Amino acid sequence: MNARSDNTSEQHPNSQPHSNSSANTASALGSVGVVTPQNFHFAEPLTLECNRTLPSFDLMVETYGTLNSDKSNAILICHALSGNHHAAGFHSADDKKAGWWDNMIGPNKAIDTNQFYVVCVNNIGSCFGSTGPTTINPDSVGSDSVSSDSLDSNSSNEPQVYGPDFPLITIKDWVKTQAMLSDRLGIDVWHAIVGGSMGGMQALQWSVDYPERLKRCVVIASTPKLSAQNIAFNEVARQSILSDPDFKDGRYIQEGTYPRRGLILARMVGHITYLTDDAMKAKFGRDLKSGKFMYGYDVEFQVESYLRYQGERFSENFDANTYLLMTKALDYFDPTRDYPSTVAKNTTESTVQIEDSIAASVESSKANAQSELEDAVTTIEDIESDRQQELSALKAAFAHTQCQYLVVSFTTDWRFAPERSQEIVDALMATGKPVSYINIDAPHGHDSFLFDIPRYMGAVKGFLTAPFITPSRQATGERS
Repeated sequence: MNARSDNTSEQHPNSQPHSNSSANTASALGSVGVVTPQNFHFAEPLTLECNRTLPSFDLMVETYGTLNSDKSNAILICHALSGNHHAAGFHSADDKKAGWWDNMIGPNKAIDTNQFYVVCVNNIGSCFGSTGPTTINPDSVGSDSVSSDSLDSNSSNEPQVYGPDFPLITIKDWVKTQAMLSDRLGIDVWHAIVGGSMGGMQALQWSVDYPERLKRCVVIASTPKLSAQNIAFNEVARQSILSDPDFKDGRYIQEGTYPRRGLILARMVGHITYLTDDAMKAKFGRDLKSGKFMYGYDVEFQVESYLRYQGERFSENFDANTYLLMTKALDYFDPTRDYPSTVAKNTTESTVQIEDSIAASVESSKANAQSELEDAVTTIEDIESDRQQELSALKAAFAHTQCQYLVVSFTTDWRFAPERSQEIVDALMATGKPVSYINIDAPHGHDSFLFDIPRYMGAVKGFLTAPFITPSRQATGERS
């Protein structure tokens, strides 16, 4: 498999990072040091939302810090699309790349491992050790019933990976497996569940599905559901992979190929949406790689070189079937699906006021102008009606939640714009839930949640260490 392999071992949840000089030095600098992933096997069947069942599954997990005696200091980290369980520290003394959220997690950092026991789990469907398309399909082990078209012609009797046979998964499925991991760890209630981007969706789903099992929910650079534009970007990425001749209907591992070009294109499209026009302008402008036009289709602009490099690197460490699964899980996400809107059909007061105002102003206008304005009124009504329905559905979903929330957005994030975070905040405030909201001024676009921004880190740290707001003291929310 092309994805990075991890050295796994069965460890007790309280296990600490390895003790050596490198790890101790790293700890002094605010790192958790050298850590070893753990493999948790679940022998019981897992029924998914798509009505298919995994007979068993594995979860790759990393932990940092020490679980206290009453298990009240545990924080769950939920990863984003391309993330995994390796959120902090290093996998060896020679490892030059720290975990993807190392600036957030560690001694004295925003998520302080001197105070908290931090757990990060790799979701099923991934390619970093948890059960997914690159792991062995148990139905192919020692069975004569495996279909011939799913087997490698050169090794028809050997166990086969799931590949495209791995079922489609949802955010709710991931949260369900994380709850099962919580039971295995003996953690009844999480001090907090924290996630950015797709991880924020998981944190939000946790608060809806298991309201009594978390005290705090941190939703960063996320959204209550994907917009049509976001779904469109995901579809372009998927088609890039599906149309690659080396995709082989998802059986590229059996065929000895790999849809590298398709995965590179998919990542290039995605990466563009994570950045901003200003950030790309500041970093690359229209700079030419060779200083002059070459009048060809090879790399000429620096930004082209950057995107190709990002795509190439990603294609070496990720699985194409996993990318398809993850983007579909994003598309499906909607915590209100089980809570239909009950908004009244009559037009809202604000819309009526707008309509009356416009009607008065066009009374003496020409017929065509009046028609255009009436169309505009209809559009306003439709937009307002949709907004009210979305708010009503979110209010219904959040009505029974019991945790307090921190919602964080970034001013330059256009993939999941601040307005989408504000939809979450508005619904929580409308239901009287304790919520704090902060919109961070940052130039990095959607990727801002990965950067060490003092105001952002301070907000997270303050929220995690502040006293829990009991129901009797619930506030209506605050913005910053």
